Amino acid sequence: MKLPLDNEIIKGAVEKAKMLGKQRKFKQTVELIVALKDINLKGNEGKFREVVYLPHAPSKEPNICVIASGDLLLEAKKLGLRTISREELSAMKGNKKAARNIGNSCDWILVSSDLMSLVGSILGPALGPRGKVPIAISPKSNISDVVNNYKRAVWARIRNEPQIQCKVGTEDMKNEEIIDNINAVFNTIESKIGIAKIARVYVKKTMGFPVEIALR
Repeated sequence: MKLPLDNEIIKGAVEKAKMLGKQRKFKQTVELIVALKDINLKGNEGKFREVVYLPHAPSKEPNICVIASGDLLLEAKKLGLRTISREELSAMKGNKKAARNIGNSCDWILVSSDLMSLVGSILGPALGPRGKVPIAISPKSNISDVVNNYKRAVWARIRNEPQIQCKVGTEDMKNEEIIDNINAVFNTIESKIGIAKIARVYVKKTMGFPVEIALR
């Protein structure tokens, strides 16, 4: 059985996408767009949301915030991560500006499982509209391993339109690495949604133009 995407076709599209658009003073991300068809956005299909761990971490690291207490908090601080203790979280209650700051500045919010309900009540109203979802982790987690996993993680999800758009790398990455990442994301989507509901696939830079990746 042939796979829906061909690596040579992906490579050509990635090379073209890198060339299109003006060069910017910042490092642009490379994004995959999977356009869908026959999707009921108001049904369970429209709630599709998966974390995909890319084979190759983008060179631009995400901002990771850890909300915890005890040893987990101490270990996160040792790694130089942004941390919020139980006491600091409680102090944010009713402080919409502080909650928005977390939502705007943190790409991943890792939360000790015993604090999830508190995070939901205090930060939930700010995180939801920004598409941020707190990730529960065990208080006994090896935070270094967890953080390394989320440095290469992306959300593949449907928002308000019948498509999935997510980061698969940065423009300075090798084409082969981006190809591997595209395959990881696409294969996750295909396995969950089905190839019959995938209409078209594109790749683009942040400020560039979409280039179609032809399906077989």
